[in-house]
Amino acid sequence: MNKLPITRAGFERLKEELARLKKVEVPANVRDIEVAREHGDISENAEYAAAKERQSFIQGKIQELENNLASSTIVELKDLTDERVVFGATVTIEDMDTGEVSRYQLVGPFESDMSRNQMSVTSPIGKALIRKEVGDEVRVTTPGGVREFEIVDITIE
Repeated sequence: MNKLPITRAGFERLKEELARLKKVEVPANVRDIEVAREHGDISENAEYAAAKERQSFIQGKIQELENNLASSTIVELKDLTDERVVFGATVTIEDMDTGEVSRYQLVGPFESDMSRNQMSVTSPIGKALIRKEVGDEVRVTTPGGVREFEIVDITIE
């Protein structure tokens, strides 16, 4: 099986989410199902149907998280250099067309979260940035078209 990279912090977040689902969400859902059953005929019980649907969602999420954790390998970020873009680096890029400056940490696909400025190294932009240096210009074909960026800064946090 091919292992995908993940930061230690990302791995811990996935483990915490899995624990929360198992320790909080599953017991709450079991109680919801029990309460709904007490209302009588389950064949026409909307609360029961909703609780069972929620149960299916929770179990699917648990399986997904367990698979993601099993498919991950933690990459330690210590001893990395900021000379080139590498996994775990935080990269500041400037869009050559708009002048917009953005800052992203390159992380594994299981922990990427654009609301936290964490971009997957497997995304088109992430792949294009790897091994580049400050001042390099990168041309990327994205679903929205071709974009050009300049690497402004690289930091290891």
